[in-house]
Amino acid sequence: MSFRKFKYYASNGLQVLVPNSIRSKSARRLIDKYPMDSYIQERVDYYNKVNESFELPENESTRVGGYKKTGGTTYYFDLHKVVKSFPAQYFFQFLNGDIRYVPEYPCFLKSRPIGEDNQNSVLLKLNEIRHFQFVTDKQSFRSKKNMAAWRGVGYQPHRKKVIEQFYNHPQCNIGQTQPVNGDPWEKGFMSIEEQLNYKFLLAIEGNDVATNLKWAMSSNSLVIMSKPRYETWFMEGRLQAGVHYVEVKADYSDLIEKMEYYIAHPEEAEAIIHNAHEWVEQFKNPQREKLISLLVAKKYFEKSGQM
Repeated sequence: MSFRKFKYYASNGLQVLVPNSIRSKSARRLIDKYPMDSYIQERVDYYNKVNESFELPENESTRVGGYKKTGGTTYYFDLHKVVKSFPAQYFFQFLNGDIRYVPEYPCFLKSRPIGEDNQNSVLLKLNEIRHFQFVTDKQSFRSKKNMAAWRGVGYQPHRKKVIEQFYNHPQCNIGQTQPVNGDPWEKGFMSIEEQLNYKFLLAIEGNDVATNLKWAMSSNSLVIMSKPRYETWFMEGRLQAGVHYVEVKADYSDLIEKMEYYIAHPEEAEAIIHNAHEWVEQFKNPQREKLISLLVAKKYFEKSGQM
C-alpha cells in the first residue's frame, strides 16, 4: 500500500470515530467562514441540479444516524464525512459504484450520464483516493516520445475497438492488463511514471468515466479521448474539446491523424496542456472542496424539506 493510501485509510478511519456533534459544529464553522461566491455556488448547482422541492419515501431511504457501510470502504468513508455533518434524523438515498443511469429519486452518487435530464443524480466526491490522483511532471511535452500510451482493463466493447486497432501500431504503446477469454492484446504493467514519457495519453472511458483522466490532465502530456458520456466530481461534462483535451471519434479511428497534427504543432498542444492544468488546479483546495461537498448535501436536505 502506498503512503498516500495508508494516510487516507488511517485518517478516515479515525474520522469515523469523531462524534457527530463535533462534526456538525465543524461543518457550520466552515460554511460560516467561507464567503459564498459565484464560483462556489455554480459548482454546488452543477453537482446538485435539484431546484424543485421533492419528497423521499422514508422506508426506502437511509437516515443519517443509521448510515452504515454497504459497499466499498472508500465510498463509505467519502459519503460518511459529508452526511454525518447533518442531523441524525435526516434521510437520503445513495448508490455505490459506477452509476450509468439516473435514479428515480434524488440520490448521492459518484457518477452520472452527461445530459440535461440527470437532476436526480447528485454528485459527491466519492472514491476520491482512486479517482483524484494528480502528478508532478518534470518532463516537457516536446521532450517526450512521439507516441500514445494506455493501460487498462479491456473487456468493454468500446475499449476493445481501440486496443484491436492500435495494439501493434508503431506509434502506440497500448494494451490491456487483464485479458479475458483468451484475448491476445495483453501488455505488461506500465506505471504512471513510465506513461509520462509519452507525448499522448489516452483517456478511454471504462464502466463510466476514465479513471486516469485526472492525473493525465495534470501531466505535461496531451490527453486524447472521445467525447465523454459520463461525469463525476471532476465535471467531465464541462470539459471542452480543443481547449482541455483533444477529441477523437468514438472509435478512435482518427487517433494517428490527431497525434501527427500535434507533433507538428507543439505550441497548440502546450496551450491545451496549460488549460488542462488550470482545470485540475480548482480541485486542489481541500477546504473549499469540503465546503462545496457540504453545500451540495445541504441543498439536498433543504429541497427535500428537511431543513
